[in-house]
Amino acid sequence: MTQPPAPTTGTRAPRAAWLVLISGMALYFVAIVNRTALGVAGVAALDRFGIEAAWLSILAIAQVATYAALQLPAGALLDRWGARRLMVGGALLMAVGTGLLAVTTSLPLAILARVLIGAGDAPIFISACRLIPLWFPPRRVPVLVQVTGLVGQAGQLATSIPVAWLLHDLGWSATFAVLGAATLAVAALAVRGIRVPATSAGPERPAAPASSLRESIRLASRPAGTRLGFWTHFLSLCSANTVALLWGVPFFVSTQGLSLGEASALLMVITLTKMAAGPLAGSFTARHPLRRSWLVLGSAVATAVAWVAILVPDTPRPVWELGVLMAVIGAGGPVSLIALDYARTFGPEEAMGTATGFVNVGGFVSTILGIVLVGVTLQLVSPDGATSYTLDEYRLAFATLLIPWALGIVGVLRNRRLARADMAAAGVVVPPLREALRRLR
Repeated sequence: MTQPPAPTTGTRAPRAAWLVLISGMALYFVAIVNRTALGVAGVAALDRFGIEAAWLSILAIAQVATYAALQLPAGALLDRWGARRLMVGGALLMAVGTGLLAVTTSLPLAILARVLIGAGDAPIFISACRLIPLWFPPRRVPVLVQVTGLVGQAGQLATSIPVAWLLHDLGWSATFAVLGAATLAVAALAVRGIRVPATSAGPERPAAPASSLRESIRLASRPAGTRLGFWTHFLSLCSANTVALLWGVPFFVSTQGLSLGEASALLMVITLTKMAAGPLAGSFTARHPLRRSWLVLGSAVATAVAWVAILVPDTPRPVWELGVLMAVIGAGGPVSLIALDYARTFGPEEAMGTATGFVNVGGFVSTILGIVLVGVTLQLVSPDGATSYTLDEYRLAFATLLIPWALGIVGVLRNRRLARADMAAAGVVVPPLREALRRLR
């Protein structure tokens, strides 16, 4: 297992490290707002573009699909060009896409805008995570990755409150224009704040002659541990993204009798849970690196139970039950970031950016699958031409999330076994859980 270079072997980081961290967090925060803004604007988008559920799904997944498709190229470019160039360039692309979304009423142009937002978003998080081990001691890395995710995911909180408020009071065009301007402002901060340590061998300097993207991907995905990271991300992120990015607000408003403000507040529960669970997941990962997969599987079981409690009854559920579901699936966000720790500890150092991009693809592949499954199912089970859907139709549609959940469980279990075999060959043996518990007692 390899580790990326750290600026120091001590326990303290230089002051410049904190400016880099804050700059990366700020840019990730804005990226999340750009990514999730459609989640609170889904109902407005139906009217603005005159579309049905299947087309709304396409509008939503245009961003997510672009993001997922560009993770591996973004990781390879990160290994070659460095974090600063990719993060600033990504912010500029997001600003262009959001500006286009503000002015268009054409569905094709709106899809193009979402593609630009996805392309700009693609390198932001993996670049921010790549900078952390360059500036901070290794033991702090899992926690700081979770804190970065926590601060970034607070962008979803901004989507649930200020963006929803702007949309209600100022309308579509003004809301997305303000968001585009804010993205440009944070890009300017990144230009000043993001750099690498002077002692780094670094990703900010010209790389050696680059291998092809295919070779980089093969090198990064070869260890079973990085494939375990892919399936961890795939399994843990699907439900929260499917609800937050598109289908949560229409479900709450159309079938649960909630107002737009109440629906936005439920989405806020997802974000607050992520913020609360992030440091806990990071601390657990740092303290028990050989037991990371148990946290992943425990979160998956809790998610399945929470969905069953909501979907089995054929009547609208109390708000508190919906809140419990949001909290449980929200906890999957920090758990999904364990995937990045798998990339850090199993990935080859010379392709660390590609390995990070590889594992980060997983959750967005499952998100695309989840969003499409829900949208297509609604379209199939509803009357022709319907733009609003019943509770029974949503129950059937959300039940299809069992498909990515089952795929993720199989992927995690299989690659955990293979990763442990590789570790045993390298002299690192994971004791059975019962033995670990006996030692703890």
